[in-house]
Amino acid sequence: MTHQNTALNPCPDYLSPQHPIGVFDSGLGGLTVLRELYQQLPQESLIYFADTARLPYGTRSANEIIQFVREILQWMVEQNVKMVIMACNTCSALALETVRAEFEIPILGVILPGARAAIATGKRIGVIATPATAASHAYRQAIIEVNQQARVWQVSCPELVPLIEQNRLNDPYVREVVQQYIAPLQEKQIDTLIYGCTHYPYLAPVLGDLLAPTINFVDPAQHVVVAAEQELELMGLKHTQAPSPTRFCVSGCSEQFAQRSCHWLGCTPIVETIQLPTLNYQQMPL
Repeated sequence: MTHQNTALNPCPDYLSPQHPIGVFDSGLGGLTVLRELYQQLPQESLIYFADTARLPYGTRSANEIIQFVREILQWMVEQNVKMVIMACNTCSALALETVRAEFEIPILGVILPGARAAIATGKRIGVIATPATAASHAYRQAIIEVNQQARVWQVSCPELVPLIEQNRLNDPYVREVVQQYIAPLQEKQIDTLIYGCTHYPYLAPVLGDLLAPTINFVDPAQHVVVAAEQELELMGLKHTQAPSPTRFCVSGCSEQFAQRSCHWLGCTPIVETIQLPTLNYQQMPL
């Protein structure tokens, strides 16, 4: 499987530089991508969607993930976004190629930017990921396609996303769980660790304590935003004026997301609960 990060279709004529960029994840994890967008592309208007009613994604089947992503993308198109960033490794691994063939707007995933960044920093690469992302071997495939000499080890970490969503980062239990997950990677003497889920950068203090100081950490969120800027430049869609306020939307409880996200955003956002469109495959755009 080849994970390319360029748009498969030409830029549709109806897209405009002032249209927002859509960003989505199952929950709080995609806020790490949002943070990078604020830093690297501060003039862009943004819509952030968290599918909190169906969190977590990492234990879902590929068919479920593809259906969820189709519904989110259809809603994003209705909001007139000019680009969508899948701020979710599970979606990037399981749905990216399928939905790119079905939607005209540019859609970027986090796997290939993360893989390329990892290859630039090391040759013995560990990946911590959700069960679905780990089982897809998406990072291994993307890395080996670029450098066949690289060694890649992936670890499934099913407990981490729920613990992060519950804001239990300072709980001693989290440290125990992280230690168990990374032990096999330590045995392999990795030199690079990829955060294979956008939630995992929140664990940076714990991982920094547990792993050797020589290990390079790769946050794909940083690198997918670089790719997004390149794509916008290529299509002539960069926004050059002041942005609109970020719009936060969820499929579940808006109050709960507002409370949990304020720690990461530095403020309490105004959050809308929205109803995603119900789609079947026959309704999808050709």
